[in-house]
Amino acid sequence: MVDCKSVTTSMELNFKKLCGSAARLDLGNPSEYRQLVGALMFLVNSCPDICFAVNTLSQFMVGPHHIHWIVAKNLLRYLGGTITYGLSYTVGDVRLHGYSDVDWDGNVVDCKSTSGCCFSLGSASISWMSRKQKLVALSTFEVEYIATCMASCEVVWLRKLFSELFGHVLDTS
Repeated sequence: MVDCKSVTTSMELNFKKLCGSAARLDLGNPSEYRQLVGALMFLVNSCPDICFAVNTLSQFMVGPHHIHWIVAKNLLRYLGGTITYGLSYTVGDVRLHGYSDVDWDGNVVDCKSTSGCCFSLGSASISWMSRKQKLVALSTFEVEYIATCMASCEVVWLRKLFSELFGHVLDTS
């Protein structure tokens, strides 16, 4: 995969449809898939942009199918094209900015939603998370409320952390 053609997205756009389809071919050697996903889990620490894709792939460690192997190889192609990317840290406004989003009914298997949030301090991302919600939401309002609660807990924790470390309460937006 070193000389592979790069792609611009970290995950196939129609991955949900492919996982829900009836045509599932079992993977011949699942241990290779598990080794690859394990290596990608380690790589998430320095490449936060692949967090969602690795999280999704890790949900199929027990019984991976051929489509999961294809998506994992697509992620390697994405990494090959973004190897020169990085985060830049500049001096400037030191405000805590937060963003949250949710994918309502995103999992075709159990109908659970995935919540995510990202926080930046000035120009640099300092915290992010993507988690499957523990319950099945019955409306878009309910799923947005749950995601906002998760993000609020994170911002309270970050403000307390910076207050204890630096003795300074951060402004938020």
